[in-house]
Amino acid sequence: MNLKSLLLACASAVALLVPAASVLAQDYPAKPVKLVSPYAPGGSTGVVARLLAKKFGDQTGGSMIVENKPGAASNIGSDMVAKSPPDGYTLLMGTSSLAINPTLYKSMSFDPLKDLAPVTALISSPNVLAVDASLPIRSVKELIDYARANPGKLNYGSSGNGATNHMAMEMLKTMAGVQLTHVPFKGGGEALAALLGGQIQVMFNPASTLQQHHNSGRIRMLAVTSEKRMEGLALPAVSETLPGFESSVWFALFAPAGTPAPIIQKLSAETNKALADKESLALLKEHGMLPLGGTPEQLRALLLKDTARWAPIVKASGAKVD
Repeated sequence: MNLKSLLLACASAVALLVPAASVLAQDYPAKPVKLVSPYAPGGSTGVVARLLAKKFGDQTGGSMIVENKPGAASNIGSDMVAKSPPDGYTLLMGTSSLAINPTLYKSMSFDPLKDLAPVTALISSPNVLAVDASLPIRSVKELIDYARANPGKLNYGSSGNGATNHMAMEMLKTMAGVQLTHVPFKGGGEALAALLGGQIQVMFNPASTLQQHHNSGRIRMLAVTSEKRMEGLALPAVSETLPGFESSVWFALFAPAGTPAPIIQKLSAETNKALADKESLALLKEHGMLPLGGTPEQLRALLLKDTARWAPIVKASGAKVD
């Protein structure tokens, strides 16, 4: 076969595949879709996963089943999805950890940028900076001044090495030029218990977990990590003291690389529709989350941007996982 005949044959094959892919998307979902959450049940990830599963079923007439696969800072569940058949029936509830882990881990069994197909960004969930209420600290500036006057004497907790609240504090340390001592825990709940018990003095955590303790006077919420102030939360943004500071956690939907484009587009459209629903917006607001939405291309750009943004911060922190 000469080159011209080969090219014509390839073109004909592609032409046959395009209608087949379109038909596949029209029939999708023909069976239950598995949504892998790479964290333990509960928490913010669980809220978003359950919401997406319900709305997906309501909108498509199909079903979406949430399966928790926790471990290795989301790597176990993410790897499982990356190695699943690219047919749209195994999806990932990915988070900002996909941008942090490539620098944090010495080696990974998958590449988030190559082995996962972006679908849609789901939500952004800012953290809140909180301190032990017994400290004479009522603002980000006062925290920085106190830390400078008492280098290394403030302990801060996190959900674990490389967690988003660990990296957020490392960013604050770098930008403010202060020293705080990191105490990693197995989750945000354990770190919060340590703050309430006086074992640590500072931490970042979602507002929904901190508000009741702030109201009771046991801790003091200082500022939010979103780029600007959040509606419904009477707190300044950290960026008002440290310009350029932003450290919101994002959740997003991914599929295995190679999933047909028509299925990706259908998933993206259904997800954007779910995020715009009044019931969804009310639930997200209740949990201090901001809906994102958008295209697969916008999600890929977000992952690329955050991978580059977090790499120097992870390296400067010295955190490393084998």
